[in-house]
Amino acid sequence: MIQLQALNRPVRLAVLISGGGTTLINLLEKNRAGQLKAEFPIVIASREDCRGVERARNAGLNCEPVVRSQFDSVETFSDRIFDLCREAEVDLVILGGFLSLVQIPGDFEHKVINIHPSLIPAFCGKGFHGHHVHQAVLERGAKVSGCTVHFANNEYDAGPIILQKVVPVMDDDTADTLQKRVFEAECEAFPEAIRLFAAGRLTVDGSRVVSS
Repeated sequence: MIQLQALNRPVRLAVLISGGGTTLINLLEKNRAGQLKAEFPIVIASREDCRGVERARNAGLNCEPVVRSQFDSVETFSDRIFDLCREAEVDLVILGGFLSLVQIPGDFEHKVINIHPSLIPAFCGKGFHGHHVHQAVLERGAKVSGCTVHFANNEYDAGPIILQKVVPVMDDDTADTLQKRVFEAECEAFPEAIRLFAAGRLTVDGSRVVSS
């Protein structure tokens, strides 16, 4: 059993992105609104041409592209990412729509969190991202969906679950409308999980996370 310790200061975040950076923008907005107490010393992008790079730099943030195809293995790719995180002295790594698999080193265990746009263990794992998730939910006829914030480990969507938010699935939903509703839940769930982490209110007991 591992009790995470309170920081008693703003949490330092590394935000990893692969696309538009919408999760990053949401966290910045929550921070400005006083709903999050965070610093953003580094943003890491898995693509040089993704819109999130421009948005991060427009926000005055240090954004470093680390492109998977430029590395010969997952190990060297991951080493570069976590070396940057160490240099930036971050407390927590945020996978904000980061689509490349990384190997998490021992000193970052329980310091990397991901959000997935379904209620894990449903509709998750390799290949389940973005519209693929929401389309699968609709095709299965599920009546609810939602999002899951979890500690990341070295398997897709397999780490201990921190919290989940549920949204209804409407009879006339499309993948786009369901995605919008789930993203609204994500915008509340991710900051909440970060606040719990920073306050030392999370205890990890095997595959379970207890919040106090």
